[in-house]
Amino acid sequence: MIQYSFSVYDLEYFLLIFVRVASFVHVAPFFSLRNTPSNVRIAMSFFTALLLYQALTPVEAVVYQTILEYAVVVMKEAIVGLLVGFAANICTTIVNFAGSIADMETGLSMVTLMDPTTRENTSITGVLYQYVLMLMMICTGMYRYFFGAMADTFILIPVNGAVFRSDALLDSMLEFLGDYVIIGFRIVLPIFCSILLLNAVLGILAKVSPQLNMFAVGIQFKILVGLGVLFLTAGMLPGIADFIFGEMDKMIRSFVGGMT
Repeated sequence: MIQYSFSVYDLEYFLLIFVRVASFVHVAPFFSLRNTPSNVRIAMSFFTALLLYQALTPVEAVVYQTILEYAVVVMKEAIVGLLVGFAANICTTIVNFAGSIADMETGLSMVTLMDPTTRENTSITGVLYQYVLMLMMICTGMYRYFFGAMADTFILIPVNGAVFRSDALLDSMLEFLGDYVIIGFRIVLPIFCSILLLNAVLGILAKVSPQLNMFAVGIQFKILVGLGVLFLTAGMLPGIADFIFGEMDKMIRSFVGGMT
């Protein structure tokens, strides 16, 4: 007869693992999409936490005297999971920023779409980049890296072992803001340069033939040139996804370093 003992301490330790994993899944890219059912998220978090509990060795780190002290430990684990997931999720906003710049240059900034995955108004090009990024994330198995990174945090940051260093986390955010602008402009650079050259040509034509209404002609040319360049540079989309994935890895490492 198989006897399996499960003490109260084991339950408390498992619940802390489950809280961190569930918080991560709630905000992590791909898993936090609105069209992902809540039951799937809960089941994924539960079975992942169960596997991690079997792999990890419980340590005598969960020491508390009152329920309030245990609640503080639970909040610490929730914050760790949220910060790790947030570090990866904020990198996906780079493509929306690049899409907004592209639409502003091509004259499509007034056209917005309701993204069903985020329930937010986004630009047309931003939606295109967003879906390509999600597709590349599925094709390359990036979602497995997220769970691997989440499992590694229990080695670097044991349960109830998080030390939040605000200066390191602030430096990570400031570094991300710099990369946010740089990567966004690198993504949209072909469209930006093409529209810049088109504006120069239209300016010369306006001086050569003032009778032409360059404003009306320029709007149509900008849309055609922008869509043409977007079509010709479609082969660069895997490279764009690689930029974003590299930034995700960098930000996760940086945020975890700020909590160790």
